Amino acid sequence: MPGLGLLFWTLLAFLMVFFILKKFAWKPILTSLKNRETTIAEAINGAEKVKAEMAQLKSENETLMIKAREERAQILKEAKDIADKVVAQAKEQAKVDAAKIMADMQVAIHQQKMAALTDVKNQVGQLALEVAEKILRKQLANKEAQESYIKELAADIQLN
Repeated sequence: MPGLGLLFWTLLAFLMVFFILKKFAWKPILTSLKNRETTIAEAINGAEKVKAEMAQLKSENETLMIKAREERAQILKEAKDIADKVVAQAKEQAKVDAAKIMADMQVAIHQQKMAALTDVKNQVGQLALEVAEKILRKQLANKEAQESYIKELAADIQLN
């Protein structure tokens, strides 16, 4: 065991260092610790705020992504509807154009048919006149036959 004198001087040295530290160093050390604690608490609060903001931003981003997907789906649907409508209109226009072309062709065929029939009738009529003329010339080769035929025609005309 150490002596009583050594214990006294050690205790006295300790108390003097304690009072000097208490007077000059204790307050700055406590203030420094308090400041550091405050800074750490503020940093933690700031980190929590940033974390909350990040979570909110993530939520907003997810909401924006959902809206963007919905808008994209809507735009694609509208584009498909427009494309279908354009195709349907094109088909309908093609049907109308085809019907018009068919009608025009039928009119043109009918006109050509009528022109051909008229031409055939004219040719048949011309041929019949030529044949009738030849037959009449042969039958009416003499003057007596001509006079009797004229009388016959006159009698026919009066009867009608």
